[in-house]
Amino acid sequence: MQAYQIFQKIPPELTVEILTAIREKDRAIYKTSIGSLASQKRLRPIFIQKKPLDQQMQWAHKTLQLKLCDELGEQLLQVWLLGCHSGVLVEFLDEVGIAHDGEGSVDDLPEELDAAKLRAGVDKLFAGHDPSLVTIYLHMFQLQRPGGWKELGELIETDERLSFGNSKSES
Repeated sequence: MQAYQIFQKIPPELTVEILTAIREKDRAIYKTSIGSLASQKRLRPIFIQKKPLDQQMQWAHKTLQLKLCDELGEQLLQVWLLGCHSGVLVEFLDEVGIAHDGEGSVDDLPEELDAAKLRAGVDKLFAGHDPSLVTIYLHMFQLQRPGGWKELGELIETDERLSFGNSKSES
């Protein structure tokens, strides 16, 4: 699932939560992102930036659902995950045995994942964190390698908790 498809599946309130967190952490990233979204829609960035914040967020939610905005959507989700939820990333990487920088960034991704460690890591994340966050993170993690991982792909296909739109993965 691509980033634009994730934005299609999550409720508008979660998109607002994501954008608000990015805006509070770094207004420059938020402003640049809104400007980039506007440019991709062939709008002048100032047209969107002058709107009230709630209207900007509503517009951004709709715009991030478009395939042409996939790359920016992926970047925004990565910024949100790394900037606001690095503990979840670190916990998962530790559980599956992937070396990282201590903040959730990985330089060298493995070719395969241990299925038992993967399942244990996913179970631990769901036990301790918001299901929507876990679902978004694991879908985004699957995008970090061309074609993803067979083991994670199978888990995404079979574990109901990892599907969007059901009561177990919504916030």
